[in-house]
Amino acid sequence: MSRVKHLFAVALAALMLCLLMPITAFAEEASDGKMLIYAKLPSDWSAPHLWAWADDGTNAFDAWPGGEMEADSNNDGWYYCWIPENTNNIIINANEAAVQTGDYKLENKNAWVTVTDAENVEISYDAQTTGDLPEYVEKFKIHAQVPDDWQDVCLWAWSAPDGKNAFDAWPGKAMTKGEDGWYTASAPVWVNSIIVNGNSGDVKTEDISIDAAEVWVTVSEDGTSDFTYNDPNAPVAEDITVHVKAPADWSEPHLWAWSAPDGTNAFSSWPGEALQEGEDGWLTLSVPGWVNSIIVNANEGGIQTSDLSVDTGKDLWIVVTDAENAEVTYEAPAAESEPTVAAEPAETKSNTMPIAIVVVVVIAAVAGGVVVSKKKK
Repeated sequence: MSRVKHLFAVALAALMLCLLMPITAFAEEASDGKMLIYAKLPSDWSAPHLWAWADDGTNAFDAWPGGEMEADSNNDGWYYCWIPENTNNIIINANEAAVQTGDYKLENKNAWVTVTDAENVEISYDAQTTGDLPEYVEKFKIHAQVPDDWQDVCLWAWSAPDGKNAFDAWPGKAMTKGEDGWYTASAPVWVNSIIVNGNSGDVKTEDISIDAAEVWVTVSEDGTSDFTYNDPNAPVAEDITVHVKAPADWSEPHLWAWSAPDGTNAFSSWPGEALQEGEDGWLTLSVPGWVNSIIVNANEGGIQTSDLSVDTGKDLWIVVTDAENAEVTYEAPAAESEPTVAAEPAETKSNTMPIAIVVVVVIAAVAGGVVVSKKKK
């Protein structure tokens, strides 16, 4: 009987282990190249965002403050955001980036971050929330500029004609106001219809049909609207040309360029764009005119200059002596003059032999003349 009980206990333990294994794996492992970051924040941290980057400098998001963190309706006080699993360096910020944590490097798996305050953060790789983890849903941003008397601006979004709603109930998702006066919220990429509303839904736009791409909606006083897929706040500047001379042992030099302090990058990932062969020994590359910060790097990003602050809208000439020394000018440096080599004097040929021959001939002729004269006598 005891043997039967023992076998039953072993079988039961094995069954429980099998049941627990998928849960543990789901909690820890990243999904399809993505990892889930959960954050529990202080009550006075609102509209949290996640900034994330890879060890090579590649950013998960285009610009600071990063990706919007969604509130988990099943876990009060917890917010979440999906990021590429290789961008495992993070900063959590909130209140329009007025507060933020320090930099934290995570393992390449789902993480739960408890923020007590900006200086105190605890990270766990064991699930701290209950229920199923949210599925990854690709999203795009919707921006809106509304009349001044619109308060509590929200976004209502759905898919037409099937009527699938992106949010649980009207008036929809609260939009966050940025420093530029634009309100922003994100919606799933299957959304193709939106309404921007305010004052608890009492004022609103008409139904707006859009593509699943970042869009800017301008709402007039009468509620009519217009939209564009081009950022109306994007800096307008003609491209500039950056000229670089790098040390001979810098292989395949690249240029990394961005706008500070907002962090808008000119290129999608480190080490940037390869410099091309130009004239007079210069390497060149065109970059947007709004760029004000540059790094020259080489050897697959293994060696680089420090951050170089430059004026916007001006062509640049950068002479890199080594990783610690680079000189920036806004005009082509004067070409170094080649050292003048003194011309060697033409070789002077000796006339000694011809003169000697002439002397001998003359002497011989004179002697011959004397002999002839004597014979005539």
